[in-house]
Amino acid sequence: MTEQTTVIRPSAIVPARVARQVVAELESRDVGRGGVWSVSPGLWQRYDHPWDGTAGMRGTAKLVGTIGAVYGTPSKYDITIYRVTITSSGAEAGWTVEGLCDDALQYGDPTLASCPRASLPGAGPDPFRRKDQPPEGIGRRKD
Repeated sequence: MTEQTTVIRPSAIVPARVARQVVAELESRDVGRGGVWSVSPGLWQRYDHPWDGTAGMRGTAKLVGTIGAVYGTPSKYDITIYRVTITSSGAEAGWTVEGLCDDALQYGDPTLASCPRASLPGAGPDPFRRKDQPPEGIGRRKD
């Protein structure tokens, strides 16, 4: 089985009031402190068990998945979840995109399904169309 990467569209927004709780709880469950999370701005990694290697190294712990997150968007203290990867080890253990996100978000009480979604802007004008040229299909003859 190979790893599975899913782009979350539209991206899930973790509101500021919840984002602080989630990040604080994930950091308190750091792999270096006997937890299963390794959290840095932009990337949250979930392991199957705490790191057990010598000198604080990973040891036999397997990465089950990662969550790609952008801090400070759409507003200053929000977090946007935009991509999730489940490793082959994670998939074999039964992890899913929703399950991984919900495991991280449980400390703030939302789920991936209940998070607000980013608004997607409409397509802008075609930068390659001449201003004097009508849009495709309008006023043009097809031969």
